[in-house]
This record gives sequence, structure tokens and C-alpha cells, in this order.
Amino acid sequence: MSDPLTQVFAALADPTRRDLVARLTDGDATVGQLAAPYRVSVQAISKHLKVLEQAGLVSRSAESHRSPVHLEAEVFDLMTKWIERYQQRAEARYERLDAVLAEMDDEAAGHDPTREETA
Repeated sequence: MSDPLTQVFAALADPTRRDLVARLTDGDATVGQLAAPYRVSVQAISKHLKVLEQAGLVSRSAESHRSPVHLEAEVFDLMTKWIERYQQRAEARYERLDAVLAEMDDEAAGHDPTREETA
């Protein structure tokens, strides 16, 4: 997976990794601190962090359980831009649908918006 966006979404597909990212939004933490609430080994959390690191979501200054893990928040800009692009497209489709439905309502009510009514 060489595409950065694919790597990010794949890394965040796992609920444990999403939870780790959420916890890192509060600040840097060591692997031991991150592993504490889970019923898995520190090594298992290290493997999750390695996936997040390969996706560019976190960074570590050293391969030690005592070194802090840092959330690389700018990676979320890539995701946000991708999501916003499709959100804008969806909103445009909904606006077109609203216009068609409004036109259908007018026609059903016997009102032709293209014809001027005289009083």
C-alpha cells in the first residue's frame, strides 16, 4: 500500500488503533502508558503503534517503551480534504434533488412556475 490515504484509512480500520489515536489527542504518551488500559501485552500495542507509524499517524523518537509516542495531526488534513471533496459532491446532489422535489410539488399542486399567473 503506497498510497498515503489508503495507509491511513487501513491503519484506522482497527478499533484499538483508533482508540490509541484518540488517546494521543490528549498528549504524548509512552507505549507503557498506552498499553495500560488494555488486556494485551506491551508488544501487541507496539505492533499497533508500528502500523500507525507506517501510516504517518504517529511518531516515536526511539524504539523504546519509555520514549513518547507523538500524534502527527497534520496527517488528518489529508483525510479531511478527501472527505470534504465527497461531502461537497453529496451536498450538490441533495440540492439538485431538493430542486426536483420542489418542482414536483409545485406541479402536483397545479402551480406551473414557468407560467405567470394573472389576477
